[in-house]
Amino acid sequence: MSEQSPLYKADPRVRIGHVHLKVADLERSVRFYSGVLGLEVMQRFGSQAAFLSVGGYHHHIGLNTWESLGGSPPPMGTTGLYHTAILYPTRAALAEVLRRVLQAGIALDGAADHGVSEALYLRDPDENGVELYWDRPQEQWPRTPAGELAMYTRHLNLHGLLQEPVPELGSGPQDL
Repeated sequence: MSEQSPLYKADPRVRIGHVHLKVADLERSVRFYSGVLGLEVMQRFGSQAAFLSVGGYHHHIGLNTWESLGGSPPPMGTTGLYHTAILYPTRAALAEVLRRVLQAGIALDGAADHGVSEALYLRDPDENGVELYWDRPQEQWPRTPAGELAMYTRHLNLHGLLQEPVPELGSGPQDL
């Protein structure tokens, strides 16, 4: 791949759209993304595909078994998706999804305070990485004395996160 001109910058309105995952068992994956994480099933294509979202959007996550029915996750040490990230609007909304994850008996791979955000890391039923996070307001982001972003990775106090009150109805995952 040739190197592109360093002068080009994408339009700041560009957003990452949706994620489409190959899964081994559609119903199992729908139970995770809908039943645990709270995304709504917007459309199904028989027993082979489902499209889920929040807020009535056509889909944030697509799930299909077209090439993967009964398949196994890719082995460690290979390339592919590291994780899908789902942005929650508030710390309270992140705490609520943490409660749901724990109630479902899903283990966390990790939890981190990155200065700009707080994040939970786990795996979906097909071993795809999933990050659940909320962003702090930009004015609270850590910066160097020169004003550059200074993200870090520190331990996230899960007990403290769980002390957040239950969020108001409608505080769920945002655009991916």
